[in-house]
Amino acid sequence: MPSFIVESFGCRASQADGAALEAHLSAQGLECATDRGAADFVILNTCTVTSGADEDLRQAVRRVHRENPQGRILVTGCYAQRAPEELAALPGVEWVVGNSHKSQIPELLTGVPFHSQILAGDIFAHPDFLTAPVVEAGTDRTRPNLKIQDGCNNRCSFCIIPFVRGQSRSSPADRIVQQVQNLAQRYREVVLTGINLGRWGREAGSRMRLADLLRRLLAETEIARLRLSSVEPMDLSDDLLALMAESARIAKHVHAPLQSGCDAVLRRMHRKYRPRHYADRILKARRLMPDAAIGADVMAGFPGETDAEFEQSRTFIDSLPLTYLHVFTYSERPGTPAADSPDRVPMDVRRNRARALRELAAKKNLEFRCRMAGRRLSVVTLEEPGMALSDNFIKVALASPRPPNQLIDVAVDGVTPTGVREAALLSIAPMCSGL
Repeated sequence: MPSFIVESFGCRASQADGAALEAHLSAQGLECATDRGAADFVILNTCTVTSGADEDLRQAVRRVHRENPQGRILVTGCYAQRAPEELAALPGVEWVVGNSHKSQIPELLTGVPFHSQILAGDIFAHPDFLTAPVVEAGTDRTRPNLKIQDGCNNRCSFCIIPFVRGQSRSSPADRIVQQVQNLAQRYREVVLTGINLGRWGREAGSRMRLADLLRRLLAETEIARLRLSSVEPMDLSDDLLALMAESARIAKHVHAPLQSGCDAVLRRMHRKYRPRHYADRILKARRLMPDAAIGADVMAGFPGETDAEFEQSRTFIDSLPLTYLHVFTYSERPGTPAADSPDRVPMDVRRNRARALRELAAKKNLEFRCRMAGRRLSVVTLEEPGMALSDNFIKVALASPRPPNQLIDVAVDGVTPTGVREAALLSIAPMCSGL
């Protein structure tokens, strides 16, 4: 029986695609290998959001070819959709399959031989939707991710994702309900994710919105906690925020991409909101959920970003009740309008600005964690020994080991270097001082 292994790179949506491929290949009778050095087929499911992601993939191809010269390498995913010829030229790559044809991979490996190296086409003409629950690798196998939306209709000037993922499309509500019902039998928390999650249900003819789906999941499943991944700020409707605040079964955790706090930079990015709009949504979330985690994606060094524009963005970010940041150094993506800009920010300046944002993020996160001292938090215990994750997205060092995948309340008495500690655990990091 031929064996295969799928390795996925990048975002949760990519991980979900990889999990779906594993399920489909296993259903076709192939054996899922645990070691890529011995697998007959090695499937690399790629990301292309940054140049660094591209380089990581090229290095992975070289390692696989070196470790398993007899293995047949298939490269798929976003990089394969964007630049198939580039990947086909790498040593050891037998097939390159774009996102447009990813659903055909099981047939390709088990059916009639395909006599061309590249299988990719117009992503907008292929509405296929791969989805399967993803259980995180490593030490966190207690919070599966479920992709319920794919693609994006926005055209941000820095982003290649719409051109490798296609138009926004939603998994049917009935399918999602069934998947969460099944997951609820094994897990306490499920994370709902997508490329542009807030656009779930926005297809022509649909009257449901993300908040409506959440209500169905709360009513028709036994899942103890639902957590939303990233939602664009203008999709954080009053209805959605109110539901998140009202339901004890929805994690108090908002992640809203910002990218820049400077109006002029947002305009050049072709983002659909201004700083005042973003602030309105974040402040509304904080009023409704005083102890919620509120995070943002921010970018440093976008083309044309001056020192004054960066400082305006940094000041705006500092003014908001954000509790963490995902900081990205701008990376040119071939095929995007921003990549053609002659007004590039020097790389050392980009990195220095990113460092300043990370320092601001660390300060804000420490302040948030210190606020939790003396509180009780609802947490789900992780497979990582002695660790849990709170409703408001804080790592908790437990006073004593608990079995994984339990939903419990803990009292917090201080901070650790990266999270907080449960009361009675006295050997980790000092209490907050000087804040």
